[in-house]
Amino acid sequence: MTPPLADPRGFLAGLFATAVEAADPLAALRNHLPQRPAGRTVVVGAGKAASQMAAAFERLWDAELTGVVVARAGPVEACERIEVLQASHPVPDENGLAASARLLETVGGLTGDDLVVALISGGGSALLAAPAEGLTLADEIAVNRALLSSGAPISVMNVVRKHISRIKGGRLAAAAAPARVASLIVSDVPGDDPALVASGPTVPDSATAEEALAIVRDYRIELPERVLAHIRSAGSRAPSPTDPAFRDNVVEVVASARLSLDRAARAARAAGVETTILSDRIEGEAREIGRMHAALALERARQGSTDGRPVLLLSGGETTVTIGDGTYGKGGRNTEFLLSFALDIDGVENVHALSADTDGIDGSQDNAGAFCDGTTAARIRAAGGDPRRLLLAHDAWSAFDLAGDLFVPGPTGTNVNDFRAILVR
Repeated sequence: MTPPLADPRGFLAGLFATAVEAADPLAALRNHLPQRPAGRTVVVGAGKAASQMAAAFERLWDAELTGVVVARAGPVEACERIEVLQASHPVPDENGLAASARLLETVGGLTGDDLVVALISGGGSALLAAPAEGLTLADEIAVNRALLSSGAPISVMNVVRKHISRIKGGRLAAAAAPARVASLIVSDVPGDDPALVASGPTVPDSATAEEALAIVRDYRIELPERVLAHIRSAGSRAPSPTDPAFRDNVVEVVASARLSLDRAARAARAAGVETTILSDRIEGEAREIGRMHAALALERARQGSTDGRPVLLLSGGETTVTIGDGTYGKGGRNTEFLLSFALDIDGVENVHALSADTDGIDGSQDNAGAFCDGTTAARIRAAGGDPRRLLLAHDAWSAFDLAGDLFVPGPTGTNVNDFRAILVR
């Protein structure tokens, strides 16, 4: 691994690669293969890692199988026996509508001798467009956009999503009954509740319509009246976790932020760096979480380590960016987090940070996130930008582009949420 003192950015990028490797679908699935059925094996799936998980499962499963998964539009892993469909993310589209119908059709008419393997990863909520009866794709798009701009954490958003869907909230698994369903999940939600990943198409939870309505009220989310009417109706009720249809099903989280952070921490300690994992489930407004991390880094810089070694702070989870009614620029939660962090360490020597999304894409651009240090804010100003104004305009991508600090590893084929690493020398 790159020496932390000689090349801080190379060291941090190496830790990111280590964290992503820990969530590699082939390695993650290898030890979680379900028991082979007497009948057919049918694979379904959705999420940012769907094609990579499908390709890995094909390599590992030495028996007949068929299936279909839906991945985000863009480059996908080639599969031989599993069909890979593509749809839009983060806003649902007609392709997602057709893909959801295919998944429901694929699991229909199975028997108790058959096995459905559900390969689920983050991003599946947008890809599985399947509005409930009486609602339209336009309604689901409106809900998705309102949720994304609300500042609500992913776990909260997915409670609302499952109440307006024909496929989420365990409904895909219910449609597969009496076949046994084995859900193998790459988690991108803080706390790794499998029922919340991709809004739980194969994993029911106990969240109620009343809870969904309370979320809409508390986060002041503006939804079409017919959507609210549907949530209030009996038709929004998702299957109960105690439903006999789920009795023999298996649910396993095969990769998560915690596992990735643990692997990165071991690599850093092996390189002689004193390492602390702050948490794998940090949520909140990105700019405020950035300031909190900056305060911790500055305190560690003031204290120093007990034996003179460099110090590393790691964290994961998923922050949010509340857009509100204002205009906004380019970027995502990781660059917004880091621009706030950069302003608070402005002029401080020997603090280096990387914040990036483990799927390789932060927001709508081609970067996973960015690097920063105590010179970043000054370099943005020298290039003609005002870092504080750019932060207020939700235009962090432009700020780091001016500084030359964008981190662009490309799509990774997995997704265990945000990776934040702060090196204090």
